[in-house]
Amino acid sequence: VVDALGKRCPIPVIELAKVFPGVPVGGTVRVLSDDEAARLDIPAWCEMRGQEYVGEEPADGGTAYLVRRLG
Repeated sequence: VVDALGKRCPIPVIELAKVFPGVPVGGTVRVLSDDEAARLDIPAWCEMRGQEYVGEEPADGGTAYLVRRLG
């Protein structure tokens, strides 16, 4: 889980990129953010990096964006 609540983009994407190398292939990361820009930035990051954007779901204080590591 990456808790980026209260942080403006691009910080949620930067924090995602920092933890991603430690995620096993097939693992999922939840990025918590209350910045609306994350709704576009996180899927764009996934596309650029060849990872799977699984979707989003409501979370306490914001939204959880789900990213699966493909490789």
